[in-house]
Amino acid sequence: MNQSKHLAAALLFCAMPLAAAAQSENPAWIETLNFEMEKNHECEVAYYLHIKEGQLGAQKTYEARLQCVDGRQFDASRIGEEGEFTAKPCQVQTC
Repeated sequence: MNQSKHLAAALLFCAMPLAAAAQSENPAWIETLNFEMEKNHECEVAYYLHIKEGQLGAQKTYEARLQCVDGRQFDASRIGEEGEFTAKPCQVQTC
């Protein structure tokens, strides 16, 4: 029984770096967006519903829809590598 506890602990210890690596697989611009959302909108990002990178001529484009911990949702975008993201709250739409 003692041996199985050691095995379980060893497996958990080995899995920890894998979990950390999985969290760091987000593109670098996501970290920038997280920081800007906190700073400009007091939004702690809970998760992303959609992220997309594209190309507009010679410039890269970045788009994301995210949800804050408090339930608000935003659409954010940026054209190019510099400058801040433009973030707009998602609103209920009716036709």
